[in-house]
Amino acid sequence: MTTTVETPLLAVRDLRVDFAGPDGPVPAVRGVDLTLRRGETLGIVGESGSGKSVTALSVLGLLPGTASVSGSVRLEGRELVGLPGRELAAIRGRRIAMVFQDPLSAFTPVYRIGDQIAEAVRIHQRVDKAAARRRAAELLDLVGIPAPDRALDSFPHEFSGGMRQRAMIAMAVANEPDILLADEPTTALDVTIQAQVLDVLRTAQRETGAALVLVSHDLGVIAGTADRVAVMYAGRVVETAGVDELFAAPRHPYSLGLIGALPRLDGRGGPLVPIPGTPAPMAELPAGCPFAPRCPLAEERCSA
Repeated sequence: MTTTVETPLLAVRDLRVDFAGPDGPVPAVRGVDLTLRRGETLGIVGESGSGKSVTALSVLGLLPGTASVSGSVRLEGRELVGLPGRELAAIRGRRIAMVFQDPLSAFTPVYRIGDQIAEAVRIHQRVDKAAARRRAAELLDLVGIPAPDRALDSFPHEFSGGMRQRAMIAMAVANEPDILLADEPTTALDVTIQAQVLDVLRTAQRETGAALVLVSHDLGVIAGTADRVAVMYAGRVVETAGVDELFAAPRHPYSLGLIGALPRLDGRGGPLVPIPGTPAPMAELPAGCPFAPRCPLAEERCSA
């Protein structure tokens, strides 16, 4: 009897990213391994500076020229690290799409919303301007923007923050990609709009069948959305588990600390327990486990 091993949709292996610094390379990502299966939602969580966004941007080759990337990022077996710009451009927006953290800076301010979404359609599909505009209106309607035909002619600054994020999601799913990378899509939004944007992401994922990588520092967002969670600290994944397993029985002290600092809506659990101290600068990481100086469970061997 033979068993076939399914090729993961996205496989990241030993991903390393260094940025040029005044005293030499500074690590930002230090050997990350991730696997994403078709239709799955993977949450990447951690404090600011843990390497979450850099990992997501590395997948699409969107890091600046000062970054040095090594390791492997495979899309259904095809290596993306080192791929020429022209070949990567054919994948961006078509196979893998990005929902950026700040839609105001992600949209071009001097072009209308409809023109920018229609452009994303026409880059990857052979349709005329009228068909691309109709598709843009359908997408704005899908993400819940009222009067989509009129909204097409609005400039980005005329939309509220929540509407801009919806429009960014509409542009991301314009070509029905296989993977959606959402980098902190609910940052700076109030809780009501945050919930609406997450609903829009789930709707977009359901309509396109895409797998979703959701980057967030908010464990509440991850708990209600993700199937699996990767916890990052100091440029590494310290724990990966199913979402229920992670919240029921976290294995790494850092995961436990993040959950302990999360307020509970039912009022149980007592006062919040913050994680002491701050992460060490990436250029000055201590020997051994980088979380050891902040860890209440640290032993002597953790610093070896």
